[in-house]
Amino acid sequence: MSKISGTIITLNNEEVIEDCITSLKLVCDEVIVLDSLSTDNTTEIAKKMGARVFLQDFLGDGPQKKMASEYAKNDWVLSLDSDERLEPDLIAHINALDLDSETYEAYSFKRRNFCGPKWIKAASFYPDRVTRLYNKKKVNYNSSTSHAFIDVKAKKINYHIIHYTYTSYTDWINKINFYSTQSAKTLHTQGVKKSNIRPITHSLFAFFKKLIIKGGIFQGIDGFTVALTTMFNTYMKYVKLNELYDNKADPEKHFPKAK
Repeated sequence: MSKISGTIITLNNEEVIEDCITSLKLVCDEVIVLDSLSTDNTTEIAKKMGARVFLQDFLGDGPQKKMASEYAKNDWVLSLDSDERLEPDLIAHINALDLDSETYEAYSFKRRNFCGPKWIKAASFYPDRVTRLYNKKKVNYNSSTSHAFIDVKAKKINYHIIHYTYTSYTDWINKINFYSTQSAKTLHTQGVKKSNIRPITHSLFAFFKKLIIKGGIFQGIDGFTVALTTMFNTYMKYVKLNELYDNKADPEKHFPKAK
């Protein structure tokens, strides 16, 4: 039976890394932590937990996760973010998989997203299917620096990853600031040009999509929160792109990496 390597990318995640590694060790025979030069005890905790720890200045979500897989000794890789956990039924299912005999290149799972103790289900926040178990010799993460994904038709597994997405609404806004910056860098690299109309039109459509098309209007305050924060993230992504062009700046110098 094929063995699985677990991978995690980290930056100052000392409060959550132990539980993430514990979760991965229930299905993986090794855990790789690729750390973006944390200034807290993340790497020390990971080493004590038996993980193999490597250091790499943050390259963006996709490139960083792809690099983490390069350190894995096994072909099959299970990638988790540091604030994610495997639910018991998913653990049992993965352990029962015979990856040697399967024809699939990857597997996707449902994900439960939380803000603090609250499970946010509204406006497509659930089931939020993500592909996380994959054969690195055949597929891998794309080059997006923000919310990268594995672009492949994966076998759907109807068990769950728990995602402690935001510790609070303040944390939600802080992460929008970080990820909108990463998205602006990606757009700039792809040659997307400055536009004074795009931030308005795209953010309004994002709000409409979440509130109306995805049904957020019928899902109370959670539906409105998801629609509003999605609109804000979209707007900031494009105004930050404009800012790069206005300042004729190198994205890496203009938007310093998170500490």
